Amino acid sequence: MRLARWGVGAVALGVVCALALTSRVQGQIRYSTGQNAAPIFEGWQRNPDGTISMVFGYLNRNYEEELDVPVGDHNRCDPAPVDCGQPTHFLVRRQRFVFRATVPKDWPKDRVFSWSITSKGKTDIAKATLNPDLEIDYGVIAENSNGGTLAEGNTPPRLVKGSPAETVATLASPATMEVTFSDDGLPKPRPRPTTPAASTSSVLPGDPPSTALSPEEIEARRERQPGVRIRWVHYRGEGEVTFDPPRVLPVHGQPVTLTSKVTFSKPGTYVLRAIASDNQLESFHDTTVTVRAK
Repeated sequence: MRLARWGVGAVALGVVCALALTSRVQGQIRYSTGQNAAPIFEGWQRNPDGTISMVFGYLNRNYEEELDVPVGDHNRCDPAPVDCGQPTHFLVRRQRFVFRATVPKDWPKDRVFSWSITSKGKTDIAKATLNPDLEIDYGVIAENSNGGTLAEGNTPPRLVKGSPAETVATLASPATMEVTFSDDGLPKPRPRPTTPAASTSSVLPGDPPSTALSPEEIEARRERQPGVRIRWVHYRGEGEVTFDPPRVLPVHGQPVTLTSKVTFSKPGTYVLRAIASDNQLESFHDTTVTVRAK
């Protein structure tokens, strides 16, 4: 009997372990398509005028499928207005610090401001409150954006000029979008090597003189160099958007301009966002484009 009882226990333990293993394996599955987008409350900040910004990001659980969820019952903020500046086009995977919803300076500490998304038959809600533990600043934003410890005195890039807030385009004629940002020069670049090898195309600032990199590695390293880099993203609008070029490599110590041709797959109203980053902090410039058939 003792052997029998031990056998039953061993089987039960084996089932539990198998279920736990199955759960872990399922949690590691990478879904290309078919998954939903979930809003995320990143934290809150007090603005210079005393108002408060509730800061949100999101997770599109797909690795390839971008989602469109128009403002309305399936993509809403509460309390009103339902449209609080949230995206309606969801890029893949984790997108941090995407938008800010402003609430009054006298917002009650226990009152909830929420953003809900219903997609792929699932509803997720991000609930924002003035929890003291969730107050954020530039340092928190930099660290959670993989920018490391914030450089002392660093502030986000500044918009110099950008395409008009509203633009008209057609399917046959690409729109030309242009934006320029400047920066405070922080964080500073790493010291450059003093050897002649530093001038070769395969060596980047901070690399040992003997380092030889492939073109792909050079491109990836340049992307990570300090300086202002700009990229376009599709923020709102149902349809495919193509940017040519979609981004510009970082430039340090002077204003950076990105000029791109933008094409659309179908008529509609779109919001295109230019994101300028100094590798720690970001700034945005949005342009609404009305696309006509002809």
